[in-house]
Amino acid sequence: MPDSWLDAFFDWLYRRQPVSATFIGVHAFDDRLPDLSASGMAALANEAASLLAATPRETTPLDHVLAQGFLRIQQWEANSQHLNRNPVHFTGESIFGIVSLLLRARVESASARLLAIPAFLDVARREVTSAPRAWIERARHECAGAHLLLEDIPLEFPSLRCAAQVADAAFARFDAFLADLAPTDEYACGAEALELLLRNAHFSELDASGVERLALECIADEQAFLAETPPPTADTSPPPIDGNYLAGFTTMWQAVCDLAREQGRLTVPEWPVRFVERPPWARRAAPYLYFLPYRAPSPLDTPAVVEYLVPPGSDASTIKLNHVLHHASWGHHFQNWHAYRAQSRIGQIAAVDCASRIAMLCGGTMAEGWASYAVDLAEEAGLLTSSEAYGQHRARIRMAARAVVDVRLHQGRLSLEEAIAFYVSRVGMSVAAARGEAVKNSLFPGAACMYLLGWRTIWQLRHELQARMSLREFHDRLLSFGSVPVSLIARAMRVRKESSRDVQFASS
Repeated sequence: MPDSWLDAFFDWLYRRQPVSATFIGVHAFDDRLPDLSASGMAALANEAASLLAATPRETTPLDHVLAQGFLRIQQWEANSQHLNRNPVHFTGESIFGIVSLLLRARVESASARLLAIPAFLDVARREVTSAPRAWIERARHECAGAHLLLEDIPLEFPSLRCAAQVADAAFARFDAFLADLAPTDEYACGAEALELLLRNAHFSELDASGVERLALECIADEQAFLAETPPPTADTSPPPIDGNYLAGFTTMWQAVCDLAREQGRLTVPEWPVRFVERPPWARRAAPYLYFLPYRAPSPLDTPAVVEYLVPPGSDASTIKLNHVLHHASWGHHFQNWHAYRAQSRIGQIAAVDCASRIAMLCGGTMAEGWASYAVDLAEEAGLLTSSEAYGQHRARIRMAARAVVDVRLHQGRLSLEEAIAFYVSRVGMSVAAARGEAVKNSLFPGAACMYLLGWRTIWQLRHELQARMSLREFHDRLLSFGSVPVSLIARAMRVRKESSRDVQFASS
């Protein structure tokens, strides 16, 4: 049925977030960058309030509830210093505004967006008066990556080369501005904002304190297992990839897809992945940027074959567990295929990878919870060696530790340095890895919680429903809702009637 209010919401979303629109497959705004000026943020907050006020009250369909939650979060972001006065947000949107177009060879639009970068970064120089020290460092690191990216713009696009020089000079000016920017140690979004995110994005049944307790229980359980269980004595890790590096990815991908078909654990989509090297223009810049090897393909201009931009230097276990299982097959790729066929329009687009986060945070518990669960499923299927299965306990400690830091950091109970120390002492991360994780936690409040919340709810729901449906039926039904909060999917799946997909959802 037509839904004029939801149409208006999407029109607003794509106009206000043109870089995200490009990644989703809406190209009407490919020449633009978002308006992050003070007046632009005030207008955004007013528009969000107007849309909320106009929400139809007679029913509460899923997409209306999710959109309302997103609008409330947008109101907070527009009036906070946490995102839109964040130098990393400016570098991310400007850099990946270009990357999104280069990946699709949309040259004319890329030239226009490159020429918009100087004015966009000028806004940052006016609006950003101070920033946390680690954010300044990350933004400067991304400026260095932008320089390499713009130097390596393909020579066959002369119009891009000229526009790239203009943008490159703007990044140099912004980097010089950042070098003199007053640093702070104010990383927390605040307890109230964190609860807003848990309630309106994840629709969590737990508040922040409940999430923290759950995470600490998970850490204790996994650490108890590791303390009581010696690691495998024999080295059962697979041998390193020999010969053609890319062929190793393809061989593993085919093997895990074949096993899923043979065992009937979940539906295998006819949506091939092609493993290729990173494009030449991205190779030097990628280590400086949020450059993902697998990005959720655009749901509105879905490619027949998905390219996976293989990073160099992965060992065989990393190829299997991270690249193939978590991302390119049972995890994100299979989930995306189902999401793009969902009835929920928000479920189709919410988990699309955009400049530095997914399009809508409400897609996170499904996207990341499922991808984490999918590796457990592979372990059940016998795909993991004993060493890899043992390592899954450490992976779950990392997942839970991220949720602990997410809560404590944004409630103001941990400094950034204390968060780093927590990762080192409780998880065993190196200082460099711990620092990178803690900075990411600080930039994106509520995001680290989504892995644990989604993973735990999927397992709970599976145990509840295992007597009512086969494992394949459970997985296909779960995935059919798209990238929406797993807590809301669970509510719908607990309804026995076949019409449960149309269950009404109370607004928070």
